[in-house]
Amino acid sequence: MRLYYRGPDAMVTSEHFVHRTPSATRAFQVRDLRNVCITQAENSRLPVAYAAGAAVLLIAATWSLGTVSLVYGIAFLGASGFAAAAVAMYRRGRPRAWVLEGVYRGEAVQLYKAFDGRVFNQVSRALRRAIEDARPPSSWDDSAAA
Repeated sequence: MRLYYRGPDAMVTSEHFVHRTPSATRAFQVRDLRNVCITQAENSRLPVAYAAGAAVLLIAATWSLGTVSLVYGIAFLGASGFAAAAVAMYRRGRPRAWVLEGVYRGEAVQLYKAFDGRVFNQVSRALRRAIEDARPPSSWDDSAAA
């Protein structure tokens, strides 16, 4: 058994790909992996949109009841807008996660996820080499053209 990569959260051998998380450990047989590809996880912007929409609805509802003056309404909307902009800037600065996805025994799975690009590239290269080495030799390998 050949070892391609060993780290704190992943191990790649010629037979298995093992991903360890704090809550679980998942192991995959390399020969059963198909269509392994690299993607980036999407940052969800829905909480910011929900918060902004809730602030607008809250101020509109209270203003229509006549319980909030115009000055307080504008101040509340300004503070809500500032908070939404601060959250958006904070989330924009966070790195997006890199994800290895593939098909394992006919089921689409997320194999590995990491925020550190260097570690992710090491794991993905090791898995790519393990998959290439696990392929059965084709008839073209022995009969090279002259």
